[in-house]
Amino acid sequence: MRIAVLDDYQDVARDYADWASLPAEVEFFHDTIKDQDRLAQRLQPFDVIAAMRERTAFPRELLAALPNLKLLVTTGMRNAAIDVAAARELGITVCGTGSGSAPARSWGPTAELTWGLIFALVRDIPGQDRSI
Repeated sequence: MRIAVLDDYQDVARDYADWASLPAEVEFFHDTIKDQDRLAQRLQPFDVIAAMRERTAFPRELLAALPNLKLLVTTGMRNAAIDVAAARELGITVCGTGSGSAPARSWGPTAELTWGLIFALVRDIPGQDRSI
């Protein structure tokens, strides 16, 4: 499994989770590509994309050009840059998180939800659940 963390221009996403514990290859991108063809080429090999709010747009055309994409995670509950209807039609799960405080941690619910969804994909928990 390959995971892309986009628009991490401050180079901080790496510290928000223990990415090395995943049985996956995680790549962090610190720039934003606006050209949809170049962006599609960059993202084609990834199964999971973690997007930082509305910095990168995900219109229908881009989503359709990403055949490996299974999960698109965004911070916040809404992301106007993602064509959610197109993602649904293409079988791509889109999710986000609500805001909340996490006084005991420096990271919040976004990281927890992302980990849960990644583990579900890595371990095929939905498929295993259906087989029972």
